[in-house]
Parts: sequence; C-alpha cells; structure tokens
Amino acid sequence: MLLKYNRCRKVIVESREVLLKRQVDFMGQDFPRMIDKAHKPTEDEMANFIGEPAKGVWVEIRRFIEEHYDIIPETVFGGAKYGWEVRYRKSGKTLCSLTPEKGGVMVLIVLGKKESEKALSMRNELSPKMFKLIENTKQLHDGRWLWIRLLTANDANDVKKLLPIKRKPKKT
Repeated sequence: MLLKYNRCRKVIVESREVLLKRQVDFMGQDFPRMIDKAHKPTEDEMANFIGEPAKGVWVEIRRFIEEHYDIIPETVFGGAKYGWEVRYRKSGKTLCSLTPEKGGVMVLIVLGKKESEKALSMRNELSPKMFKLIENTKQLHDGRWLWIRLLTANDANDVKKLLPIKRKPKKT
C-alpha cells in the first residue's frame, strides 16, 4: 500500500516539475528582481536596476498611468520571491502592479470574469502574443492573473489597452 502511495506521489511530483519547466520555458530566461527587504528602492534605483532598453518601458507605463488615472503609486515588498514592486491601488482595488527586473518589467493585471470576457473580445486590438496569454491563462475564482513581461517600449501597447478594462481612465 505504501509503495502505491509513493508511486502516485512520485507521478504528482514529476507532473509538477514538468509544469514548472513549461512555465520557465514559456516565460523565457530568468530575470533577477530587487529582493533586499531591508532597503526600499527609490524610483531612480528601480529604473537603473532595470537598465536599457527596458528602462524605457518602465518610464512609459508609469507615465501612462499617471496621466490617465488618479492613483498614487505605492512601493511595497511582495515577498522574497517577488521583491519590490510598485502597486497602483485605489479604494481597495488594484489596477496593476509593476515589478522591476534586470532587463525587463513584470506587470501583473488581474482580470475578473467580465473583464476577461471584454479582453477576449479584443482579439483584433491586441497583439497575437497578448491574446494567446489571456486565452491560455486560467480563470480562477478571484480572477485571471496575467503576468506580462515587458522588455521594450513597444511591449507596453497591449498593457495600455488592458488597463481601461480594469478601471475607466480619468477625463482629461
């Protein structure tokens, strides 16, 4: 009986390793993050940590949010795995979180069920890569967690199209 349990457990562990390997392969290379909890980084330190050319996407996406949303960013520590991030949150609802990485920026947008449906209806407006990410991300009880890695300023276009689904921009 114990032997069968171990075999089953081994199969589950192997399956989990395959899943993790797929995630790493899908996301590409590993991107180091700012994980020193004792030191809260400044805006300049985060931008310099990212480096060129991804620094441009960091500046662009932050500028877009500042211009279109009345939300004050907060720098928070997301834990040893995620490190420092800039979170845009208002009235208890998070618009998105931006995590600086060496050579890139990771954006987290969580879409609820109705927001996911709207995003999936934007097939012609989003890049094929972004649409595939949305389509392949499982809808959980608390939303569809989109982890979007941005490497250049051009990568920000899809994020700019998704943010208005989460919250209407302020009127200019």
